[in-house]
Amino acid sequence: MNRFGQRRVPHLTVAESAAWRLLKERMTDMATTPASSTSLDSDLSLEFLRVVEQAAIACAHTMGQGERTLSDHVAVEAMRKEMDTVPIDGTIVIGEGERDEAPMLFIGEKVGLAQRQPEQRFPGVDIAVDPLEGTNLCATGAPNAIAVLAASEHGGLLHAPDLYMEKLVVGPSSRHAVHLDAPVADNLRAIARCLDRTIEDLTIVVLDRPRHEDLIRQIRAAGARIRLIGDGDLSAGIAAAVVGSGVHAVMGTGGAPEGVLTAAAMRCLNGEIFARLVVRTPDDEARCAAMGAVPGRIYTSAELASGQQIIFAATGVTDGTLLKGVRFFGDGVRTHSLVMQTHPHRIRFVDSIQVHSGPDVKIRF
Repeated sequence: MNRFGQRRVPHLTVAESAAWRLLKERMTDMATTPASSTSLDSDLSLEFLRVVEQAAIACAHTMGQGERTLSDHVAVEAMRKEMDTVPIDGTIVIGEGERDEAPMLFIGEKVGLAQRQPEQRFPGVDIAVDPLEGTNLCATGAPNAIAVLAASEHGGLLHAPDLYMEKLVVGPSSRHAVHLDAPVADNLRAIARCLDRTIEDLTIVVLDRPRHEDLIRQIRAAGARIRLIGDGDLSAGIAAAVVGSGVHAVMGTGGAPEGVLTAAAMRCLNGEIFARLVVRTPDDEARCAAMGAVPGRIYTSAELASGQQIIFAATGVTDGTLLKGVRFFGDGVRTHSLVMQTHPHRIRFVDSIQVHSGPDVKIRF
């Protein structure tokens, strides 16, 4: 406090000031948006848990076989089949095909029990899915492949076109201190200061792609450590928002659909993603316009996943930073999942054993 009884305001960097202004604008927009009248039953989180579990188990059977297309195919089929048992009137808003190219789980497809029982009323739900995030990871047996979905009331998830998206993902401590357009070194200094550590102590996850050569050079020049990954920036983003994971930020360009799923997770974990669609051609602009996305706009998690009632579910396919992979034993299957909600605000790690039928079944822990 100063001598006038006023709280001292710490000096903010350019990146921090810009981040604060952006978040204040977003919060104002949200405050003036009427609340949704749709209520998602809390038990739906367990219904969606079943969906991602079955997708993970199906593709885990193909792990390490080098057949990425097969791995993705069986995950999609298993997720779609299980989705029909969920008591919802669901619409896929992010799925396997932006323009109805996929045979199932395509954008605009209707799913849930409402399709088989039209005489009954079920809650309307928008769903974003990635039946197998990290198809190459599963095909090679590499870490961090997951089956994932996010759900919200209608209109609660951005219909993102299948384009690239610039991303910056950080945890709760750093969410007000960084900005997508700030120099890399400035963001790293801000993150280090928020976490009360040096830049040299930070670990930044970056997709190992030629387009990231300059980004990698800047991170190394600033002194931070880098974890290069082949795929799976969604699971890396989740790790960045969890204290103790050893990941402090995710930087670089990845898929826009994965950005929306990451945003749903950030809403539950109180982390943040700053993201901007990469638009290069008139066709890209037309696709953005058709889906309601704004080129050039820096989106936050509250805009990518704006719903008041978010449900996020993921099951590990291969062992990873936060989730163990599917394990098979003679009498059953063991899975490890993460299920999160914003209303009520709850985060659960679920360790499940699905037991085969038989009189001599043995349970293993």
